[in-house]
Formats: sequence, structure tokens, C-alpha cells
Amino acid sequence: MHIDGKTQLIGLLGWPVSHSFSPAMHNAAAQALDINWLYVPLPVQSQDLLNALRGLPALGFRGVNVTVPHKQKVMPFLDDVDESARAIGAVNTILIKQQSTGSGSKWILTGTNTDWVGFLTDLKRCEVKIDRRDCLVLGAGGSARAVVYGLLYNNARVHVLARRYEQAQQLAKDFQDTGQIETGSLADLPSCLSSLTSPLIVNTTPLGMTPKVNDSVWPDRVLFPNDAFAYDLVYNPRQTRFIRQAIRAGCRTSNGLGMLIQQGAHAFELWTGYKPDVEVMSSALNLTLY
Repeated sequence: MHIDGKTQLIGLLGWPVSHSFSPAMHNAAAQALDINWLYVPLPVQSQDLLNALRGLPALGFRGVNVTVPHKQKVMPFLDDVDESARAIGAVNTILIKQQSTGSGSKWILTGTNTDWVGFLTDLKRCEVKIDRRDCLVLGAGGSARAVVYGLLYNNARVHVLARRYEQAQQLAKDFQDTGQIETGSLADLPSCLSSLTSPLIVNTTPLGMTPKVNDSVWPDRVLFPNDAFAYDLVYNPRQTRFIRQAIRAGCRTSNGLGMLIQQGAHAFELWTGYKPDVEVMSSALNLTLY
């Protein structure tokens, strides 16, 4: 990859960012397209977030991804936040574009969220249809909000169970203008399952993530419906205990790597105007998803 004064910069804003797969897959995509773009990790602590955002245009950045712990914190500092990010309550992608004014021009930072698009695109890859389908979302945090937004956007029947019932209730309240959500606590799982038909079941909690690979949001005493599709947003390890439990019950399954790649592909296209090859992006991570 040739880097010079014309190189267009994009990156990942978060703390920490050393573990991220994003630089590898974005730079592979740019190289395959033969465009002069470079994706770099940008480790920024919370107290430095505003200064970092102010400096991005001057340093030649045309966009960044945003990861923990900044997805909510960046929102008040941006010039604009689109409908999806406002509804979800989090920004994972920022576009940096020049806008003409009466006295010249200025740089505008616009926040959006590509997580929900990545989720839906990966479901399509898995041949999972969600229109009017029962969908059970486990957890009610930031990741759950992106998943729920995508499901409601596609006319799914959404049920949310969370460890803290009040968190599930708040999520439903926040999305009341988008669609109706049935809520409960994780203790309600058996009774909730009895009312669902061929559900899509999505784990949005971090339970089962490395290093705590023996954890699962799904109790052993509860059986997966064998006609369910189980989707775990956790992808490290690639086969979580939640996924193994679903496989034993005869369910089709997927982890969150496809969502990671697809949300990145969508952000890449928003920044550069070029549609990246997701096979190239997955190959950069030594994956064979596509």
C-alpha cells in the first residue's frame, strides 16, 4: 500500500483499540480496490474525545468508526446525528464532509449507525427471514438496541428479555414510535418460549466471550426450540457455549463475525463511495464466511 500526501484517512476511535479486526479488513478492501485510503486505529481516552473529534478534519480524516466506550459519548459533540443513530442511541460511524457556507466552507461531522444494517445483511446471508417472525432478543444494552431497530424496521414481532426487567421496559419505551415490543426478565424465558413459533433468538449480551467461555445467557435446563435460529453477537470464541447449546438442540446458528464484516462494509462505502468486496474483508481475518 502506497501512502503519500494524497492518502485519505479513516480510522477507529475508541479505548482500547489494539484488539480490533477493523484495520485489517478495511485496508484489505482499499488495497483490493486500488484506492489511496488508509484505516488506522485511534486510541483516545474519554477525557480527550472532544479534542480528538475537533482535530480529525484538519488531520485529513474523512471518517471514523466509533467503538466502546465512546458510542454514546460522541453524540453531543457531532454536528448532526441521523435517524437510525438517534433511535438506537449510539453512533458507530462518523462521516466527515466539507459543506459550503456563505463565507466559505466548514467541516461537518455526521453520526450514523451501521450495526443494524450489518445485522440485517448477515441474516440475509444466513437465509433468515424476519418479516412477521417471532424474534427473541436476549439483553437490552447498546447492541440490543441496534438489533431491535433492525428487526422492527423489517416488521418482526420482537420480544426482549433482560436480566434487569426495567432496562427491557426502557428499551420498549424508547422504541414505542417504531414498533411494539413485548418485554420481560430472563427468568421469564420458559414461558416466553411457549408463545413463540420458529423464533430467531439473538444473544446481545457479552456472556460467553473470551476469557469467560463457559458462560451462557441460556440456562441448561431450558431447551432450545429445534426450529429456532440462534444468533450470537459474540464472535470470540467463534463457537460460544450459547451456540453449542443451540446446535445440540438441532438449531441452525451463526456468530457475529458476519455482522462485524457487513457493518464495516457499509461504513466503508459511506466514506469512500466504493462498494468493498466482503470476501476480501473476511479473507483478511482468515475467515471463510462468504
